[in-house]
Amino acid sequence: MRVLNHPILGDETRQFNATIIVDGKQIQAIEGEPIAAALLSAGIKKFRETQKNHKPRGIFCAIGRCTDCVMTVDGVPNVRTCITPVRDGMIISTQKGLGKWGIER
Repeated sequence: MRVLNHPILGDETRQFNATIIVDGKQIQAIEGEPIAAALLSAGIKKFRETQKNHKPRGIFCAIGRCTDCVMTVDGVPNVRTCITPVRDGMIISTQKGLGKWGIER
C-alpha cells in the first residue's frame, strides 16, 4: 500500500530499516514514518476497539486531531499512531477500550 512512484515526489528510495512488533508479529518499517503508515502498509487496518461496543477503529483524520488511531505503544496507552514516528524495536498492541498502562497481552 506504499506509493512507490509518485508523479511529483518521484520514486520511493527509503529502505526498511526498522522492525516493530505489532500484537506479537514483526513488521518491517521505515524509521521516522508514522506508525499508522507502517501498519497500513503491512495490511493492518484495526488499531483499537471501542470501550462500550468493542467496535474496530483505524485511521480516520490522519493529522492527530481525533483518537481513532490510538494504540498502546511501548506500554503507553492512547498514543496517536498517525503522528508518532516509527522507532526500531517499538512494541505496539491493539488497544482495547481506554487502554491500560503496561504492555497488553
